[in-house]
Parts: sequence; structure tokens; C-alpha cells
Amino acid sequence: PRTRTMFGRAGHLYVYFTYGMHWCANAVCGEVGESSAVLLRAAAPLEGLEVLRANRGPAARRERDLCSGPAKLCQAFGIDRAFDGADLVTGDRGLRITDDGVPPPDRPRVTRRIGLSAGAEHEWRWCVAGDPNVSR
Repeated sequence: PRTRTMFGRAGHLYVYFTYGMHWCANAVCGEVGESSAVLLRAAAPLEGLEVLRANRGPAARRERDLCSGPAKLCQAFGIDRAFDGADLVTGDRGLRITDDGVPPPDRPRVTRRIGLSAGAEHEWRWCVAGDPNVSR
């Protein structure tokens, strides 16, 4: 099934198509056999801005528009179904999650989930307060 990756080993990318038009990417974070993943909602573009802009097209006029949402992030990085199952630790398909050495904020902003019809009451959305790359 298409959700198999989400039930696999932590540290892998689970990619799915939503609303018949957008790719979304999640970092699998649970035990094997358990459905557990974190939606990658945004990224701060630090390098490769030309490539990100080319992938996003004219819709991304400002730098903060490049990756400020789950579908925008996937479009900017060229993430599609071919990346499903990618190892985010080894970077086997060119994508890695690494520690940049910058300490996380003392108090992340925690809000209700957005863009959902069910489960929106849960405060499971964490972000850096005031970061211009955060969607909504």
C-alpha cells in the first residue's frame, strides 16, 4: 500500500500526493509497524536558491515564498513519489536532515493543526516564532 513507508523505520521520507495536485513529505519517526511521521511544513532556504526558484516558478516572487508550506517545500526541492522511502540520515537520494549546530528555540511556537478537516483541535504544530518561512 501507498502508506507502507510511514510504518517503516524512522529516519525515512514518506511522500504522498494530496488533493490530486500536491506532493507532501513526512519524516518517519516511530517504531517499525507504528504509523508515526512528522509533516515537513516549511524550510529556511539557505543554499541553492536559483534551483529552488526555478522549481517553484513565478509563484515564488519573494524568498520566503519558496518553501513556506508543505506543497511549496516539495515543489522547491523537486520531491515527488520517487523520493518515498529515501533515507534522511544517509542522504541516499540527495536529501538529508542534519544538525546545523544552531540550538533550537527555548520555546517553540505551538499551535493547532491547520489545513485539516479532522483533528484540527490538536496543538501538534510546532514552529519557530516569527520565522518568515513558516506558513500561516
